[in-house]
Amino acid sequence: MEDYDHSESLTVLMKRVLKQHRQNVDLLIQKYEVFPGQPPILLRLAKTDGLIQKDLAAHIHSKPATVTSMLTRMEKNGLVKRQTDPNDHRISRVYLTEKGRHAASCVKEVMRELESRCFQTFSKEEKEQFGRMLLQIQLEMNDFYEEHRSLHLLLDSEEE
Repeated sequence: MEDYDHSESLTVLMKRVLKQHRQNVDLLIQKYEVFPGQPPILLRLAKTDGLIQKDLAAHIHSKPATVTSMLTRMEKNGLVKRQTDPNDHRISRVYLTEKGRHAASCVKEVMRELESRCFQTFSKEEKEQFGRMLLQIQLEMNDFYEEHRSLHLLLDSEEE
């Protein structure tokens, strides 16, 4: 059996590429007073302004407490504002400010620029094929997770 060297695996390579991509995004968005982790919030609010924090967290696949702390920083920097829902005072809605809308537009441009740079040497067909491969990997990883999650739930219920 061949020895497995994890450091040379495709998943490690994907991790390195994604890390470099994020570093480039973080570098380019600093001048707009946008910090790591904040672009998904800006982009989601640019698409659907006035979300409640819980829904915003769900849309960006993050924990509500994490989103709350990011929103606090973004509010201090003037990117977002939180307002109580006029129909339900228990609910706080999040809105982009003018500065936030400008930052979201700039973040979109940064993402467009990096996307273009990442794939500038790929043909249209290669990009489409790569996209299909990534979707296939994502589906396999989702299936793997559900299979193992179900197994763990089953084992946990048998222990009780």
